[in-house]
Amino acid sequence: MTATAKPEIQAFFDEPTNTVSYLVWDPATMEGAVIDPVLDYDQRSGKANVASADAMLAEAAKRGIKIGQVLETHAHADHLSGAPYIKLKTGAKVCIGEHIREVQRIFRPVFNATDVSGDGSEFDHLFKDGERFKIGTVEAEVIYTPGHTPACVSYKIGDAVFIGDTMFMPDYGTARADFPGGDPRALYRSIQRILSLPPETRLFMCHDYKAPGRDEYAWETTVGEAKARNVHVHEGVSEDEFVAMRTARDAKLAAPLLLLPSIQVNIRAGHFPPAEANGVHYLKVPVKLAS
Repeated sequence: MTATAKPEIQAFFDEPTNTVSYLVWDPATMEGAVIDPVLDYDQRSGKANVASADAMLAEAAKRGIKIGQVLETHAHADHLSGAPYIKLKTGAKVCIGEHIREVQRIFRPVFNATDVSGDGSEFDHLFKDGERFKIGTVEAEVIYTPGHTPACVSYKIGDAVFIGDTMFMPDYGTARADFPGGDPRALYRSIQRILSLPPETRLFMCHDYKAPGRDEYAWETTVGEAKARNVHVHEGVSEDEFVAMRTARDAKLAAPLLLLPSIQVNIRAGHFPPAEANGVHYLKVPVKLAS
């Protein structure tokens, strides 16, 4: 069967976390994947539900799409992953970049998470930079894009690239690089890899926050638009200029609301920590006392 260059894509926006998840499929075979699914979680009550994941599954069922993979761009710090639920319902493999091992090793001692492997074995597949795979007949490639975290990858699927938190829409800029293991220089270089692709390449964001003056959420642009208009990293911005801007900007940012629960869950491939003797799962809050 001839390879399909252009996948079909449907976005699902979760306003509480400003996250965009994607259902991506090959129209020739109706084989598909889910990218960065959200598990709905209420921080105040500690209650979680699968409404967002169910919406994606319902759309796949309506269209007759067989979901074979859940593709995580990184261990998110702002939402919990719905990957285990998608896997439960479809048998899909949960995949992430191989440098998730580094993120696990950074955060395992923070939460005394002795059950976390540190070798990434909680996931079904760990992608290497440049690794190729297919969604039906659509060619896909993994691009290692660290900087926001040490484990970030982007997925080039046909003519589209799902760039996680490397960049946002051109009028909003780029992702922070101050989390443990983050690196603004690595982020700049990762962005240059993305911007070296053909200008017509479609780019799909993992988040949108509405830039000042924009009334609607948006999450799709092109390489050409990003190179010309991204307010942080348009063509002509040097690495040193970007690093200085990003470092100063990050120093003023508050921690994401769901940072602590998200990291604990997402380094476990979307699973909660093991239940304790009473059958209840607990998320930890490390407390640092000011001196």
